[in-house]
Amino acid sequence: MKLKQRTKEGEVAKDLLHILLDIAEDESSEMKLTREKIKGFILDLFVGGNDTSAITIEWTLAELINHPKILLKAVQEIDSVVGKNRLVEESDIPNLPYLQAIFKESLRIHPSGPIIVRESTEDCTISGYHIPAKTQLFVNVWAVGRDPNHWENPLEFRPERFLAEDGSAKGQLDVWGQHYQLLPSGSGRRSCPGNSLALLVVQTALAAMIQCFDWKVEGSVDMEEVPRMTLPRANPLICFPVPRLNPIPSL
Repeated sequence: MKLKQRTKEGEVAKDLLHILLDIAEDESSEMKLTREKIKGFILDLFVGGNDTSAITIEWTLAELINHPKILLKAVQEIDSVVGKNRLVEESDIPNLPYLQAIFKESLRIHPSGPIIVRESTEDCTISGYHIPAKTQLFVNVWAVGRDPNHWENPLEFRPERFLAEDGSAKGQLDVWGQHYQLLPSGSGRRSCPGNSLALLVVQTALAAMIQCFDWKVEGSVDMEEVPRMTLPRANPLICFPVPRLNPIPSL
């Protein structure tokens, strides 16, 4: 396996790892990288970029299988906006408000990162509790998304709570950390740096799975969780894709 590939012009084609190694070897670089830091960075990419996205898709699909009426409504929206002759694309997502609402509702109930770790910068008092500066804090995002003080019937999977009366997503809660009752990606300067990319990629992948297949299971899908730094399912989602478009459209 070649570590480096060359372009047609003979130049070395560098990937992200090559760039990081070049920075580490550059003595004049303002940013000093060690191999340990590079390893930690790559690990963050795998855990934060791959694992969380896969978990989100799996939880959302499980909820849709357990709620066939919601799944049917999502299919109808995609068929009406995209049609059946082409595959849904990233550019279609803004025109699919019900799909976006499904995604938000899934992140509310099943945040891929259930705990956010922060450190207080100065002394403060919140709800009568004194928090000294430099205190490590754990924000329970999982509990925030299920708080009955902010959510009506919080354990119910109901995407309509993220839609306006006219069925649009305009003016509703978003997942960018501006509304503290919904923090699946954190908030502020230390929120998830890949949030915008993840939202687009995950929603597009989910839309394609809904558009192209019916998903069959034996009985209902259990929703047991495993408490970790991420929030995977206790048991893998086992379902059977049945093509609903023949032939399945290509890009």
